[in-house]
Amino acid sequence: MKKILIFAIAALLFAACSDSEKQLQKRAAELCQYIPDHELSEKSKPYMTADFYNVLDTVFNQLPEFEAMDHEWLHYFVTGNGGTIADYEVTGVELTDKTHAVATIKVRQKWEDGSFDENPDIEEHKLYMEKVNGQWLISDFDGHKADCIRHIAINKKEQAVRNAVSDYLVNGIGSNYLRGEICVPTLMMVHESEETDNQTFVWGDFWIDWFNVAGDTLKAVSGGSHSGLMTLKKEGDQYKVVSFEQTVDGAGNDASARRIFGPHYDIYQNIHSNQDVREAARKEQLREYVKQHNLNVKYYQDYGWPAVEL
Repeated sequence: MKKILIFAIAALLFAACSDSEKQLQKRAAELCQYIPDHELSEKSKPYMTADFYNVLDTVFNQLPEFEAMDHEWLHYFVTGNGGTIADYEVTGVELTDKTHAVATIKVRQKWEDGSFDENPDIEEHKLYMEKVNGQWLISDFDGHKADCIRHIAINKKEQAVRNAVSDYLVNGIGSNYLRGEICVPTLMMVHESEETDNQTFVWGDFWIDWFNVAGDTLKAVSGGSHSGLMTLKKEGDQYKVVSFEQTVDGAGNDASARRIFGPHYDIYQNIHSNQDVREAARKEQLREYVKQHNLNVKYYQDYGWPAVEL
């Protein structure tokens, strides 16, 4: 009698485990529909842990779009490019503890009409799940949450460095020019060193433009180029330019550039000597400045030249 009872209890426990796994598989299949692809929608928020949603929100919505390359780098999981839609199949779920599970998912791309290629590529991925307040939510995919956090940290440092360089160009060097209504720097970074003892070195080709705003056009007032090596010191979470060694004008320009830029000289020269590259960078950063400052501006114009559409 005792053996029968033990067998019955074991059977019930097995059935309970089986039901639990089926429920997890069903939930994982539902969560697959909220894996971000190119954009993070507000409706995905209830299906993700708060920290994971905040990480993705920062990546998709708060980092500069041109630096994230339209988020192409984030396609760790699946993509739906070229008129295809991701088709998910949950092949198994492993319960790692009471509140964490990992689902194995096979993904293939189907066309928008629902058809598949004759031999579609099938990829296997991992969907990490966490139980929060009785609900299973997405907490990571393919273990790449750490990569996202690392990218955010790198971007924050880059932005802090760019802000310090821009501030120095506008309020330091820019004060020596004929002033207009707004001063916009163009930063063409050649190389940035690793941070050592709260100190960072930045080699670059930097430009300054003063403009007046005339209707929907930025009219150039003054400007110029300043190439060289900036030394920045970290103060808290911010940086400050403490010195700037510039290339000299005139006959000694190339010799000073070779000395200052050293192994980065060829990259610098390819940027500095190419007007198309310089103008493309200038236009892109002017566009970003106009967007950030909510200016009703559509064009910029240098003296004696036709206006250029942003």
